Amino acid sequence: MELADVAASPHFEEHAALAEPGRVPPVAAGSLHHADPAGLARMVEDARVPLADRLAAGTVLAVLGDPRITPVPATGFVSGGDVELGLDPAAVAPTTAAWAHAGVVESWIEKETPAHCVRLEDFWIGSYPVTNAEYRDFLYDTGHERRPSTWYLGAYPWERSNHPVAGVAPQDADAYAAWLTRRTGHPWRLPTEAEWEHAAKGPDGREFPWGDEFDPARANTRETGVHTTTPVGAFPAGRAPCGAYDMAGNVEEYVADHYTPYPGGPFIDDHLVQSIGDYRVARGGSFCRFGDLARTRRRHGAFPGPLYPVGFRLATSERPA
Repeated sequence: MELADVAASPHFEEHAALAEPGRVPPVAAGSLHHADPAGLARMVEDARVPLADRLAAGTVLAVLGDPRITPVPATGFVSGGDVELGLDPAAVAPTTAAWAHAGVVESWIEKETPAHCVRLEDFWIGSYPVTNAEYRDFLYDTGHERRPSTWYLGAYPWERSNHPVAGVAPQDADAYAAWLTRRTGHPWRLPTEAEWEHAAKGPDGREFPWGDEFDPARANTRETGVHTTTPVGAFPAGRAPCGAYDMAGNVEEYVADHYTPYPGGPFIDDHLVQSIGDYRVARGGSFCRFGDLARTRRRHGAFPGPLYPVGFRLATSERPA
């Protein structure tokens, strides 16, 4: 047999077909019928419950079926208007100094300058990032070929069904939004960068979704010590003013925009530009990166490699049904 024939053999296919519905939980979780999914969901999002218990409740829900994952995503309303985005150049040096221990350099923060006003219409943003379970439905329904890089050998991680999907390309996120639009008859999309920032920091312009001081107990970043994704909503004390969870930490999130300088701001020819050229902006920080990326103004992107598994959440300009 020729080498080319061997390589083309089904025996050497990288990914098997997605597991059939019913062969993996939650459909086959009948032995857990005594558990209370609604109660467990409340436990996950109760800041009075210790983190270990919140994560344990979320893990059971991943297998049992998480009632928070619905055919039409839960959303929070965000009022538009004239909103201020970005950072005053005078804040670059102190912000860099505050995160010097994490290796932050001034040019990364300069990307956020200058502060400027934009006009936004009212919109709704997803209460949670899109999960593995939701993304699996998209793959199964569409035959979309590219699997998330965080799915080992392309297999659906049913035990992490309610964790945010990560390791996708921005084109995959766009394709998901288009599929959900067809499936629900409602226009879904990724939020713009301006919408994402406004939703995360609220009208009072918070440094983090919960306030102006970093707190690793409020977000799943490297400082928190979990070092992997967590069930969505498991850091309720870090909710954004609009009620959205995980806008700091867990996984970074693509927005609709490619990186360009803000009006009057510098073009930052950083490692992202040097490595990949034009890139889609990602926001919100990650379990595997430091808390500087969880700042609401921080502009970033999916640097090539396993350290930057990026996911996404959805938005819409029309009130969801």
